[in-house]
Amino acid sequence: QVQLVESGGGLVQAGGSLRLSCAASGRTFSSYVMGWFRQAPGKEREFVATISRSGGSTYYKDSVKGRFTISRDNAKNTVYLQMNSLKPEDTAVYYCAAAQVFHNGVVTSTEYDYWGQGTQVTVSS
Repeated sequence: QVQLVESGGGLVQAGGSLRLSCAASGRTFSSYVMGWFRQAPGKEREFVATISRSGGSTYYKDSVKGRFTISRDNAKNTVYLQMNSLKPEDTAVYYCAAAQVFHNGVVTSTEYDYWGQGTQVTVSS
């Protein structure tokens, strides 16, 4: 099992930037595919970004491509989400998630078995 703790959320003006961090427990962080999800008020949770075990591959929701960057530092057991050019529609609770998978393909949402508590990101217009 792994515990995840997000940080870095806050209030920012449209066009601004925030960097979210997700600290993971344990000594097997590098074995997990990591992802970021978000949930806006009144909406379902949605996928934002994912990163492979080594950090060599990333994938993003279309609406955040070119603005958000997911990265990881396995030595620090931490995954990051750099968010630039933020828009009001990015306002949501952002969740970090981990998936211990045994394949090298696309990780489905159901494979993310470990979740953080979430951190609020609010973008004002």
